[in-house]
Amino acid sequence: MIPGTDFDQLPDALRGELPAGLRRLLDRGTAADAGDAVLPPLPRRSFLKLTGAGGLALGVLPLGAAAQGAGPAAGLKPTDQPSAFVQIAPDGTVTVTINRLDFGQGVQTALPMVLAEELDADWARVSSRHGSNHPAYADPRFGMHITGGSTAIKHSFQQYRELGARARAMLLAAAAQRWQVDAATLRTEPGVVIARDGRRAGYGELAADAARQPVPEKVVLKDAKQFRLIGQPTTRLDARAKSSGQQAYGIDTRLPGQLTAVVARPPVFGAKVARLDDAAARQVKGVKAVLRVPLDRGAEGVAVIADGYWPATQGRAALKIDWATDGVEKVDSARQLAQYRALAAQPGPRHFDADMAPLAGAAHTIEAEFQFPYLAHAPMEPLNCTVQLADDGAQLWVGSQMPGLDGMAASKVLGLKPEQVRVHVQMAGGGFGRRAIPTSEYVVEACGIARAARSAGLAGPVRTVWSREDDIAGGYYRPMHLHRARIGIDAQGKVLAWDHVLVGQSILKGTFFEAMLVKNGIDGTAVEGLREPYDIPMRLTVHHPQVNVPVLWWRSVGSTHTAYVMETLIDEIARRTKQDPVAYRLAQFGARHPRHRDALQLAVDQSGYGKRSLPAGRAWGVAVHESFETVVAYVVEASLKDGKPVLHSVTAGVHCNLVVNPRTVETQVQGAALMGLAMCLPGHAVTLKDGVVDQHNFHEFMLPRITEMPQVAVHVVPSADPPTGMGEPGLPPLAPAFANAIAALTGQAPRQLPFPTA
Repeated sequence: MIPGTDFDQLPDALRGELPAGLRRLLDRGTAADAGDAVLPPLPRRSFLKLTGAGGLALGVLPLGAAAQGAGPAAGLKPTDQPSAFVQIAPDGTVTVTINRLDFGQGVQTALPMVLAEELDADWARVSSRHGSNHPAYADPRFGMHITGGSTAIKHSFQQYRELGARARAMLLAAAAQRWQVDAATLRTEPGVVIARDGRRAGYGELAADAARQPVPEKVVLKDAKQFRLIGQPTTRLDARAKSSGQQAYGIDTRLPGQLTAVVARPPVFGAKVARLDDAAARQVKGVKAVLRVPLDRGAEGVAVIADGYWPATQGRAALKIDWATDGVEKVDSARQLAQYRALAAQPGPRHFDADMAPLAGAAHTIEAEFQFPYLAHAPMEPLNCTVQLADDGAQLWVGSQMPGLDGMAASKVLGLKPEQVRVHVQMAGGGFGRRAIPTSEYVVEACGIARAARSAGLAGPVRTVWSREDDIAGGYYRPMHLHRARIGIDAQGKVLAWDHVLVGQSILKGTFFEAMLVKNGIDGTAVEGLREPYDIPMRLTVHHPQVNVPVLWWRSVGSTHTAYVMETLIDEIARRTKQDPVAYRLAQFGARHPRHRDALQLAVDQSGYGKRSLPAGRAWGVAVHESFETVVAYVVEASLKDGKPVLHSVTAGVHCNLVVNPRTVETQVQGAALMGLAMCLPGHAVTLKDGVVDQHNFHEFMLPRITEMPQVAVHVVPSADPPTGMGEPGLPPLAPAFANAIAALTGQAPRQLPFPTA
């Protein structure tokens, strides 16, 4: 559903004016799967039984347990049990449960492809669904539920191959038992087991018997040369639903008796309610309750609960609230920049500490200051969470990147045991990190509202919805950063000393990640991407000021700013010493960084860089960066039109090792490049004045329009090595490549993002 409307409230006459496709979507009545909406909480030590029709509904087996009384699967964790991930219906259709949130990156197609490859499933009969906060769906390497850091394929590639292979082995064992033959004499074709004598049995026929077979601990996986699905360009399983407007998201959840809540939030972070007059709000038709509720980081808000989004927002608009803001810091962007500049001149913790003495005798010196603003995540689907309470537990419907953590946080708010909370992970319409908050902010808020509603006598499930304005003006942001660099180089362009200072808030201090990723007071996510892959002597000083603005990772995390600094300065060194920027980078990589070299060379070759002439007024721009173990190089063409930078084309060279679905890689790079372009365009910044955020929606927090989208060609370096991530690495090198093209035209790359308008 779209905030600002509630189609449940529309008269039949008006519903009849809607497009047929939208009417069909509304008539379905729920975004949640009909069965999912009524599922009781799943106890940790249980699994789903066979369906009455005889098909195999594979549930979650407790550690060391067996399917349907078979022998134990010794040594297998819940994340290794095929019963948690594969459902084979009597008609042979296969449903694969994914252990990640899909919020646009296509993992609900790629992971089923991996499993179906080893299962030897008929891809035309494969579908997928999201998992939950059950332990089986934790990241097999991290041991926690998480979608982030471009780890979905990287961490679950081997896992899903083995899951598919185990399920196939169980099907073979079932057929061997049925036909009284050695399983080694059997083979499979997509969806079918075949004996030497020609007997055939479909997976659907064998599923119930297969569930009774022991789960093999060790399995033999295919050689990559045998891959039938992996590596093939494959249409995403959600393509038809999304392109026809039928895809359901978390915000579309509809349960019997459901209410909707919106929250009036303080204009300044951390403020509380001083005085509330809710008389007019309570008179709005459909409003059921108005409740003061605690919010994130010690703040307080007012929740308006109604029988739909429209009356809830109308009730909120009718509230009269005086806010107590005296005790909280009121951040002002102009003052903050001055404070950061002053802090950059002070001593601080060192991440690198090379000798800076060679600066004094350098043939060339470059001094630079870079400014990066706060950035909102601004996903198309705003935040939302639906909570259904019962005497013995709770269920949540939410597009969560960390359902395990969110379920734990919910249990604390609701006074329940963790196993009494079931999180139904829903498809999400974007996120870019906003749905992975260490504090579980919006989930905690939704649970608190649901609990307060129940105490007020409202028994139905409560869907808490943030408007886009709520999130842009009151959410978590990519931190504002200031970089300063002083670089000494010799006449040949060799860096003799690089003195660097970084100022910006830590996104991890105060979270459970701090112990792992904050060392010597330095947040490792803030400095990632600095120095590497260049062999340069750097002294890196880092300051993490405390600021009353909530901050969080944003797609590609630290590389959103470090790549820009590194790649524009590397280009400047090449220009200062009259070297071609591509040749200079290749020389720096040498033999030490073959993946960087291959990605850059591929982009160069495919773009025609150095081999074809550009139209008058255009220039090349180049950048290459590694993040999350994937290297992306961009060669771009740009120009200036009436003084405004224009990006015309982007050629990408990608090294992400083995590609599961080339179409996913292509779309991920295209989307990331567009997001990187957004960073450059005027108006793409979050600013504050006297503690209040200036931006509220897309007319103020500007995004690229379709007319600004360049042509993007994506090329991948062939590799058989295990896959690395693709969700984030396409973003960092776009802005510096664009800036380097501007520098080729003007002599200077912009030193701040978004690009200055004057």
